[in-house]
Amino acid sequence: MIRATSQKIKTYYKLLIQNQMMPKKPIYILAIESSCDDTGAAILCNDRVLSNKIAGQEIHTKYGGVIPELASRAHQQNIVPVVSLALKEAGISINQLNAIAFTQGPGLMGSLLVGVSFAKSLALALKIPLLAVNHMQAHVLAHFIKYEDSKIPEFPFLCLTISGGHTQIVKVTDYFNFEVLGQTTDDAAGEAFDKSAKILGLDYPGGPFIDKYSKVGNPLAFKFPKPKSKNPLDFSFSGLKTAILYFIQKETAKNPNFIAQNRDDLCASIQHTIVSILMDKLKLAVKQTGLKQVAIAGGVSANSGIRMALAQAETKLGWQCFIPKFEFTTDNAAMIGIAGYYTYLQNNFASNNSIAKARLSI
Repeated sequence: MIRATSQKIKTYYKLLIQNQMMPKKPIYILAIESSCDDTGAAILCNDRVLSNKIAGQEIHTKYGGVIPELASRAHQQNIVPVVSLALKEAGISINQLNAIAFTQGPGLMGSLLVGVSFAKSLALALKIPLLAVNHMQAHVLAHFIKYEDSKIPEFPFLCLTISGGHTQIVKVTDYFNFEVLGQTTDDAAGEAFDKSAKILGLDYPGGPFIDKYSKVGNPLAFKFPKPKSKNPLDFSFSGLKTAILYFIQKETAKNPNFIAQNRDDLCASIQHTIVSILMDKLKLAVKQTGLKQVAIAGGVSANSGIRMALAQAETKLGWQCFIPKFEFTTDNAAMIGIAGYYTYLQNNFASNNSIAKARLSI
C-alpha cells in the first residue's frame, strides 16, 4: 500500500513538472538541418511535426561518397525551396514563426555554414530568436517527437547512436544531460557498412544494399574479427574493414567470381559481425549501469539487423527498447526542431554571432 501511494505521488509530481514546462500557446519552430549532404527543413508546433522536408544530393553517388564542396553548393541551391515547401505543407505563414533552430555542428563545415547563415539572416529579418542545436543530441531527442502511437522513453535511459560519422553509447539523464559511455576510436558503424559495400562493388550509400542482400544470405557463412578497445565500451571498426578487404582480395585472387557467387552470404556475414559488435557493447553498458531502457538513433538505426537484435533483447533480456520512425533516423530537420523546442522552453537562445562548428562534443 505504501509503495503504491509513493508511486502515485511520484507520478503526480512528474505530471506537474511536465505541465509547468508545457507552453500556454502554440510555439512554431522552423528547423534547419545541413550537417552533411541532405538539406532539411521542418516546422514543429510544440513537440509535434507539421512538416519535415528533405532535399537529397544524388550527385555524390557517382563518386562513392560525399564531396564537401559539392555538398555546400547544393545546400545553397536547395535551402530556400525546401524551407518554402515546409512552410506550405505545415499550413502556416513565415510571420507565425516563434523561433528558428539550426544545426550548429558537428558536420561538414561548408554545409553547416549554409544552414547557419540562412537561419541567422532569417531570424534577424523576422526579429525572432535563434536556437543552436547539437546534431548528435538531436538524434537522441528525436525519440521525444509526439505522433500517433509514439513510444517515448523515461529518464534515465541508454541510447546507441549509430550513423555514418558517429557511433556512441550515451546515458541520457534529461533532455540536455548526456554522458558518453563509449564511442568509436576510428571508423563509425555506418562507415564500416558503406566501405564494406564499396569493397564488394555495391553502389553508394552501401549500407542499405548490405541490409537488403543480407536478408537472403547466411550470416555464419564467413567469420570476421571483432576488434577490441582499451575502454570495453568503445568501438573500433577500422580493423574489421581492413580484415574484410584482405579477405576479399585473397578469395578473388583464387576465384575472380567469388563476390558475385557469394554476395548474399558476404553481406549477411558482414552485417552479422557489425550488429554483434554493437549489441555486445550495448549489453555490457546495460550490465554496468543497470538501465534496461534502451534507445537507438541515427541513420544506421534503420538497419533491419539491428532492429531485429533489439526486438530479441526485449524478449530474452527484458529490455524496453525504443526505435524511432524511419523518417526520424537519418539526418532530418524534425529532430533539430524537437531539440530546438526544448531549448526554447529553457530560454536558451543563441546569439546572432553564433558560428558553425565542424567538431562539437555531445
